[in-house]
Amino acid sequence: MAASPSSASPSSPSVLDLAPVVPVVVVEDLADAVPMARALVAGGLPVIEVTLRTPVALDALRAIAAEVPDAVVGAGTVLSARNVDDSVAAGARFLVSPGWTESLLTAMKGSGVPFLPGVSTTSEVVALLEHDVSEMKFFPAEAAGGTSYLKSLGGPLPRARFCPTGGITAATAPTYLALANVGCVGGSWMLPADAVAARDWARVESLAREASTLR
Repeated sequence: MAASPSSASPSSPSVLDLAPVVPVVVVEDLADAVPMARALVAGGLPVIEVTLRTPVALDALRAIAAEVPDAVVGAGTVLSARNVDDSVAAGARFLVSPGWTESLLTAMKGSGVPFLPGVSTTSEVVALLEHDVSEMKFFPAEAAGGTSYLKSLGGPLPRARFCPTGGITAATAPTYLALANVGCVGGSWMLPADAVAARDWARVESLAREASTLR
């Protein structure tokens, strides 16, 4: 797997190349974290983004890191240097932010793990390239222009590679993955609310298996 300037070190693998789909997980009940992660991994989606949107998010990240060794678990919705430090301390193996500032970028660069700063405009992409960061989250993907926007970026900005996230479904994911500048997509369609509420991990595993075959 190719390393990228977005990675913590030249030997770090690219997060974009580990799986075609990165489940974006919001953990409301800590008891769900480990079985949910096991179902996703069993279905062929080992790269899991736990968003820092709930009070139990860091504990969920910590539990997955400790109890699901085949998972490559990272932190999403990273908004501050404190989030960076707390996430890495909890075992995050990568970081994802919905956007970026100079101070947040500095913190992510110093974290020791790969990271995907969020962008939604050409200027933000160019600014990250100036910082020698070429791997990014494109968010919110559908609202920000979708595949047509990303395809348009490919000509003038061929160095930039993306993980589009936001509004992507099982039906639309393949159109994103077909783009040369897209390495993977983020989504939550393999975690339907009713399945999570019922703790129907077999269904989650089945949906994850379907998503793992997308290219």
